[in-house]
Amino acid sequence: MGSGFLFLTSGLLAAGLPIFVALTLAVFIGLSVAGTTPPMLIVQRMFSGLDSFPLMAIPLFILAGNLMSTSGLSNRILKVAQMLVGPFRGGLAMTTVTGSMFFGAISGSSPATVVSVGRLILPSMLKEGYDQKFSVGLLMATGAVGIIIPPSIFMIVYGAMAGVSIGALFMAGIGAGLVYGLVFLAYCYYRACKSGMESRPFPSRQELFTALREASWGLAIPVLILGGIYGGIFTPTEAAAVAVVYATVVGMFIYRELSVEDLWRVCVDSAVVTTQVMIIVASAAAFSWYLTTSGLTQQLATGLLSLSDNPVVLLLLINVVVLIAGMFLDPNSIVIILVPLVIKVAEMAGVDLVHLGVILCVNCAIGMFTPPFGMNLFVASSLGGVTYGQAVKGALPLVWLALIVLFVINAVPEISLWLPRTVMSGISG
Repeated sequence: MGSGFLFLTSGLLAAGLPIFVALTLAVFIGLSVAGTTPPMLIVQRMFSGLDSFPLMAIPLFILAGNLMSTSGLSNRILKVAQMLVGPFRGGLAMTTVTGSMFFGAISGSSPATVVSVGRLILPSMLKEGYDQKFSVGLLMATGAVGIIIPPSIFMIVYGAMAGVSIGALFMAGIGAGLVYGLVFLAYCYYRACKSGMESRPFPSRQELFTALREASWGLAIPVLILGGIYGGIFTPTEAAAVAVVYATVVGMFIYRELSVEDLWRVCVDSAVVTTQVMIIVASAAAFSWYLTTSGLTQQLATGLLSLSDNPVVLLLLINVVVLIAGMFLDPNSIVIILVPLVIKVAEMAGVDLVHLGVILCVNCAIGMFTPPFGMNLFVASSLGGVTYGQAVKGALPLVWLALIVLFVINAVPEISLWLPRTVMSGISG
């Protein structure tokens, strides 16, 4: 019964059905075949799955990220990034990495990071003589950091499903995001030195001060969100509401690049994205409930543990499964479908659930630019006349670099856990 249900779900997904339809239809068929539970319970489980305070942060962070993207923050943040790393060899490539990390900490979205940074930096990289494949690949790979560095929609969904503190996950994402960014910065510098690129003069103190002052309102947003959470002033959900108000005030009254018409358009766009995310979350709640009550989760965990009881081997299996899923599904769908299955295995293997969340997040970030269906491949191919084939050729070498980062994060749990253990105690979403 268990394997048949999984084959049924996989078949429905492979048939091209929307994810929420495939999940709910699989549960409906499973309950109908068993005949012991009324199918109407599916609707109840879907609604109860949305009845979660932490999940309220999702629409708010989506809205806040879109407001920030429309408020002129991109130009200001990239200018600061270029001031900081631009003078080094490969400075423009390093600006792409640093700018993506800054913007990811504001938008929480990988595709939004690719678009916002790419539109501004990609033409400059090509004009300066950077190879197109490398430029596009770097943009996609570093844009993926948007789902690792907090605030992260992925981590909110994972935290709600796994019963893990979202504040702890956000803090864990800082360490992982920094390691991810530093590895790519080092690679850009190495590549520039190998190709003989020259360094540039450093900006004056006044130029740097001016750039920081202009971007200060935007750069303060991550400090406001994370500082408020870790200072115990508000929960992640309340932080999202604060971020919306702050972004609106900064965009309309300080930068004055957000009009009333823009505000309305951003609200509508955010509502559409929220609907797409939340309907999947609702269907996944029913899916997760069925897996648990039918005993399928326990069966799968026992099956994996029968292959090996070595935590390293089990963690490797989890990584392989999520990496493969990342080639075909978006991160939110992956966490919704796979968390009920892998969390039991992780618990039995003694893997910390905060560390597991970061591992899954980095896996999904890699999936964002891994062929054939990585979302960033399609987003990048819409920039500057880049074809899908060129995007794939640019992404493949950097997938290997990202896999090195993933290996390090798996092998050294303290990268993820040191900050939560040191700074936090008992903060919940």
